[in-house]
Amino acid sequence: MRRKISGVLVCGIGTNSGECPTQVGGKQLKEYKLWQDMLLRCTEKYWKKHPTYTGVACSENFKSYAYFYEWCNQQIGFSNRDNKNRSWCLDKDLLVKGNKIYSEDTCVFVPERLNLLLVKGDAVRGEHPIGVSWDEANSKFMSRYVEYCGKQKNLGRFNTAQEAFQAYKFNKEALIKQVTDDYKDLIDPRAYQALLNYTVEITD
Repeated sequence: MRRKISGVLVCGIGTNSGECPTQVGGKQLKEYKLWQDMLLRCTEKYWKKHPTYTGVACSENFKSYAYFYEWCNQQIGFSNRDNKNRSWCLDKDLLVKGNKIYSEDTCVFVPERLNLLLVKGDAVRGEHPIGVSWDEANSKFMSRYVEYCGKQKNLGRFNTAQEAFQAYKFNKEALIKQVTDDYKDLIDPRAYQALLNYTVEITD
């Protein structure tokens, strides 16, 4: 049973007992920034601006900053930085697709390059399947995805949304596997396997 921890309440959810540092030399520690950001995503205030996060929560252990601090420092990739000197991202739904719970069993650290490949463009596609949008000018369904660098990759125009989705699925899955291979010896083995097995579904 998890012991009851007293301390400062953060975001109305988490508790900072003061056991672990939050800053060094006046600079906020990465652990604390990650913890605060995670808690914020678990609030109704955040959900109003970011509806896709509605219902997101965190485990009882992750509500404790001391626990989260120690957990972070035991994880593969936590101390890693990419070629632009950016820290790796805390990912909650790679190991369990569609997961809405930040927890010690579901979270892993991955580079932003990989993390961005899994972002869904709900606002762009509207009512259409993932990777698909309607090209009004040509009266066709357009298939495209965003590469890790933020550049859009157009895959062509199709007569049906199903055809456009299949083009997206084939190319996106291939790209994910290609980029994943670059990090084979760096990321958590669980994350590596999940990315190799990642499948794009029309319901995503």
